[in-house]
Amino acid sequence: MIDIRLLRDNPDTVRASQQARGEDPALVDAALDADARRRSSLAEFESLRAEQKALGKEVARAVGDEKAALLARTKKLAGQVKEHQAAAHEAEAELDELLYRIPNVIEGAPPGSEEDFLTLKSVGTPRDFAAEGFAPRDHLDLGEELGAIDTARGAKVSGSRFYFLTGVGARLELALLNAATDLALAAGFTPMITPTLVTPETMRGTGFLGAHADEIYRLERDDLYLVGTSEVALAGYHGDEILDLSGGPKRYAGWSACYRREAGSHGKDVRGIIRVHQFHKVEMFSYCSVDDAAAEHERMLGWEEAMLAKVELPYRVIDTAAGDLGTSAARKFDCEAWLPSQERFLELTSTSNCTTFQARRMNVRERTEGGTRTVATLNGTLGTTRWIVAILENHQQADGSVRVPEGLRPYLGGLEVLEPVR
Repeated sequence: MIDIRLLRDNPDTVRASQQARGEDPALVDAALDADARRRSSLAEFESLRAEQKALGKEVARAVGDEKAALLARTKKLAGQVKEHQAAAHEAEAELDELLYRIPNVIEGAPPGSEEDFLTLKSVGTPRDFAAEGFAPRDHLDLGEELGAIDTARGAKVSGSRFYFLTGVGARLELALLNAATDLALAAGFTPMITPTLVTPETMRGTGFLGAHADEIYRLERDDLYLVGTSEVALAGYHGDEILDLSGGPKRYAGWSACYRREAGSHGKDVRGIIRVHQFHKVEMFSYCSVDDAAAEHERMLGWEEAMLAKVELPYRVIDTAAGDLGTSAARKFDCEAWLPSQERFLELTSTSNCTTFQARRMNVRERTEGGTRTVATLNGTLGTTRWIVAILENHQQADGSVRVPEGLRPYLGGLEVLEPVR
């Protein structure tokens, strides 16, 4: 959640963030009102409690009518103390609920909706398939001929938007995720195989039970949630702990299955494996000092770009607009690869600086010379199933085969070309 001190001292900053996101700025005023009522009731409660204690000493010394009057006053005070205590608790509960509804305060993100992103850079040049003499095919056609993707049997077994990766498809995903893990290791990340079921407290604490709660699978009988990213489990890993970050950030690379309802998806994205209900991903996650968060964000983007270089994809980096940010993110950079079959860019990675938003909810702090303070958390994608879409389409050849990027060949036993099998 946002820092209550920021809300009190700089409410206009929070209002401006709400407006940039397209969210309701009135939540800020409602939270300020609840905070003021809570503080006022607490002050009254403490004042009356002090008077109550003082009267208790006088009652012990008093006799006769004086004692009776003091006892009557004490009884009245007891009722007032309870009233103000209850009012303080009620206002605190209202404040907590409002603070959980206010997204993180943006830091540098451009205002506007999904279309209002800024392109920070473009890397590589999309192939001119017309000049090469053939029209690019989409990843599903290619994947079926390679014996790599089977959506028909995926739907038969599990329903729409499920799939099997078979043969070289399975090997390609493992190659991609192992390459991502190796890159993470070289960058100082600790590899983690994370739980894919988490408690409501963990899911809520990481900011995923807000506007997009409908996209999350819930096991009602067990009161557990299936994660859409290992970020959730990793954000809860150090919950209620005080970290030593004197040696730098604590970095984890989580490998997990991920589950998303994708309830609002439609159009071409539902064909093949672009938007599916289950996939695998290697996710970077960092706990760092607030002062280092912006620099860590740039480092994460650099590692994502290094991974994209391994698979030789043309891509662009965008600064995501405020209205397209998740609840927890103060700023987010996306890397989008060119998709030849649709002549558009497709998001492959995103990296978010969540500042202290998640850590404040999860009560993760660091020890400093001046005491303890809330840490910052950041996350970023290093590889996921969707990358197969861009790899197949960008490296396809006229005969239906697919060239294996050099960076993945060591993970495929030196295989240089994926050949059609049917």
